[in-house]
Amino acid sequence: EARHQAVDEFAADPLLAQSVAEMLDAFPDVPRLVGRASLGQAGPRDMAALRDALNLLPGLREEIAGMVSPLIGAQRELLHGLEELAAYLSATLAPSPPASLTEGGVIAPGVDPVLDEQRELMTSGKDWIAALQLKLRSETGIPSLKVGFNKVFGYYIEVTKTHLDKVPESFIRKQTLAAGERYFTPELKEREAAVLGAEERALILERQAFEDLRGRVATDSRPLMACARALATVDVLNSLARLAVSRNYVRPKMSENGALEIMGGRHPVVEQMLAEGEFVPNDIKLDMHEQQVMIITGPNMAGKSTILRQAALIALLAQAGSFVPAERAALPLVDRIFTRVGAMDDLAGGRSTFMVEMTETSQILQKATPRSLVILDEVGRGTSTFDGLSIAWAVAEHLHELAGQGVKTLFATHYHELTELAVDRPRVRNF
Repeated sequence: EARHQAVDEFAADPLLAQSVAEMLDAFPDVPRLVGRASLGQAGPRDMAALRDALNLLPGLREEIAGMVSPLIGAQRELLHGLEELAAYLSATLAPSPPASLTEGGVIAPGVDPVLDEQRELMTSGKDWIAALQLKLRSETGIPSLKVGFNKVFGYYIEVTKTHLDKVPESFIRKQTLAAGERYFTPELKEREAAVLGAEERALILERQAFEDLRGRVATDSRPLMACARALATVDVLNSLARLAVSRNYVRPKMSENGALEIMGGRHPVVEQMLAEGEFVPNDIKLDMHEQQVMIITGPNMAGKSTILRQAALIALLAQAGSFVPAERAALPLVDRIFTRVGAMDDLAGGRSTFMVEMTETSQILQKATPRSLVILDEVGRGTSTFDGLSIAWAVAEHLHELAGQGVKTLFATHYHELTELAVDRPRVRNF
């Protein structure tokens, strides 16, 4: 009932439902991100996605603030309490961090003064090297001279073969290439040590800061998961409402143990596969006093299986909190929906088609209660006609008399003889 009320409220305001859906579309998979953080596997972009999600929460809370549904109100409360974590993530992480910690630039400026110092040293060092290249070109008269870097040799001065005669004596040979020579100077070596040291120290500091941040998220995993469940609940309820509006579903009236009455019911899947208006709505009524077992006969392709499954699906949708495809529906709570439909075998397990059918039927006869809903789509196939008819007849009688009360049953069959059950069984009706 709480779900039906929330779905009803969303369905009554399609603009609100659309707005909430668009907001929810922007959220990442929060449980996955929290799980990765708890396992120490979350990367910078995972944490940035979580930060962005937490910063979306105030807008969603405000959007659903006017809803009166207690269930929505309860979810809204669970979307509170993470403001401090959101602020911490926003202040600590760079706006668009790289995928890996090893790339640097994960932690925002201003978080760690020592980290900022190392970054400044790196920046000034690179500026110094760029200036050195211009200076050396001017001093040596070598226009193609360049100052470069690689991870194996560090910083170097590269001169092509055509200008080797202009290389000063202060340059120390470092590497010979096919096209020229690479050199270094004591000054360049000193600066290299400072810059590379700053980079290494900066990465260490960033890793420490990021691991602290990830640990903080792991510490808050409980409220984060509660928030994720609340988001999921709002998403489900809103989606059910949008489904109800788009497909003309109605709110079912639920009772503890009353009649099952569906007026103008439709199969929720089959009607979508047909052209609009092609599916013919139908009525189903089952109660404990007059019409408890419906014997449904008719030729192949007449719709017997459709109406059986339609009744079960409508009961299932209603009990899950959804609206249902009907003009009007009053439904009891059921403890289980039992089905015996289709034909299949399990030859590898030593069970023929008939054996599978009998095993399923046996389970229903053992476990169904007066509060269950049973749909039987052909019982007694795969054996001789009179054996099959006898089984089907006995099953129908048993369900009619179950626990002295009977059970709500829809029984589709090609055995027209079963219609004679209605003669001496007071709650059997033929359709």
